[in-house]
Amino acid sequence: MAVRLPRPHRFDVYVGLVGLLGGLLLWGIGLGVRPAGEPIVLWSGRWALLVPLAVMAGCEVLRRAAPRTALLTATAALTLDTVTQGSLVTVLMYTDVMYAAVLYGTPASARRIPRITGLLSVAGAIVPFAMWRVPEALLIGVAIGIVAFAPASTGLIVRNHREAAEAARLRAEQTALLAEMDRVQAVTAERARMARELHDMVANHLSAIAIHSTAALSLDDPDTTRQALGVIRDNSVEGLAEMRRLIGILRDDSGDTEPAPSPTLDGLGALVDTARANGLGVTLAAEHGEGLPAPVELAAYRIVQESLTNALKHAGPGRVTVALRQRDGSLDITVTSPYGDRDGPRAPGSGAGLVGMRERAALLDGRFEAGPEDSPGGKIWAVRVTLPITEGGTE
Repeated sequence: MAVRLPRPHRFDVYVGLVGLLGGLLLWGIGLGVRPAGEPIVLWSGRWALLVPLAVMAGCEVLRRAAPRTALLTATAALTLDTVTQGSLVTVLMYTDVMYAAVLYGTPASARRIPRITGLLSVAGAIVPFAMWRVPEALLIGVAIGIVAFAPASTGLIVRNHREAAEAARLRAEQTALLAEMDRVQAVTAERARMARELHDMVANHLSAIAIHSTAALSLDDPDTTRQALGVIRDNSVEGLAEMRRLIGILRDDSGDTEPAPSPTLDGLGALVDTARANGLGVTLAAEHGEGLPAPVELAAYRIVQESLTNALKHAGPGRVTVALRQRDGSLDITVTSPYGDRDGPRAPGSGAGLVGMRERAALLDGRFEAGPEDSPGGKIWAVRVTLPITEGGTE
């Protein structure tokens, strides 16, 4: 299977060409690093220094696509260059290849190369000085440090800065994503809250209108029709007032309509009177103290309101009982109504009321139960809710 070579970056190709042309220019004017007569120059031919120069230019082309291969090949080319007259451009290109190997190489290579070049710089200064005992021997380590350790360290610093910037960018993106998720959740929660408010405020009046309008249409009795129309008018007016209150909640303070206060348990009497006017026989027994948290009062009021609405739509003939009892740390709500077939007209239901009551109880870490039960007087539908009395609950 043939090995596919990595495609070099266009900029690296330009760097390699510029380096090769610069080296050829110095070669053409006869400028080398060392005189031909030095003992270290083992290959003194005029054409000799072009070989490491050409190899080093090729390594520049691969400095980003294959940094490890480019560094190993460039090191061999630099070693070959030391036994020729040498080219300054070859040395400069080697420093760039060293820098690129740390910057674009693997994390392991980025950690190891500066350490290795640092040790080589120290060894290149100590060992020759120990052998020859002349200060000039220290320059070998200095040269290694300039050619290898300095570009490797620079590459490591730039790499660390880039990784830190990338990490900061990723954190910013993650923060933005979390903020967007929070926004979506907040919008969803607000939509659910407004759906509960709309259902609880309007469903009771519309159910009464539907039932009494059906009765008025089905019974040919002027007195019954007049009474039904009176109930329809009262519920229409009250429903309109509730809708205006909901609009007030949705408006800001700069609007024409100001938000009305949220209902409290003090309004249960008026709520029961409205249910009685709609034809329900309701008994209210409320035992609670003052100063309940506003979310608890609102949830309790809405749960009783929705329970009465369900009784108006679905309950059989008989008495509906509403009981509230405050205990240590909780408020118990019980609403019971006859369970069975009813003789009068029935309003359709969607099940959203039970969902809304369950959500209200869950938002306050409360307990909600609803379903048919057996009682001494027969089958009943019971709604039983326990709401913790804490300031931490929110609607």
